[in-house]
Amino acid sequence: MTTFRKAVEARDAAAIEALLADDVVFTSPVAFKPYEGKPITAAILRGVLRVFEDFHYVREIADGRDHALVFEAKVDGKAITGCDFLHYDENGLIDSFMVMVRPLSAAQALAEAMGAQFDRIRQEAANP
Repeated sequence: MTTFRKAVEARDAAAIEALLADDVVFTSPVAFKPYEGKPITAAILRGVLRVFEDFHYVREIADGRDHALVFEAKVDGKAITGCDFLHYDENGLIDSFMVMVRPLSAAQALAEAMGAQFDRIRQEAANP
């Protein structure tokens, strides 16, 4: 089990942030443009911890520095299934983080829930 998975399952935002490279690129399932940098990525992940209910990983696949972690959760009462695709740099830090989710109705609920968090996320990213 990866250190990242353990940190997420423990809902330990500080441990999650410590695993992010300064130049990490986060690709959201509900935003067109990727987010670049540790402060915004960490703030987004804290927001996700606030909106996901009953979050748990159900499968982990690793191939060298690439990892895929399949998860299940609820957002506003809607069941969601997704996958975190992580790439680790030569220092063992996450430099690429892409999330995909399904079904569409749950992705829409996630977009709404995260949209409601985004002012707070921007403030947290500006004041890490």
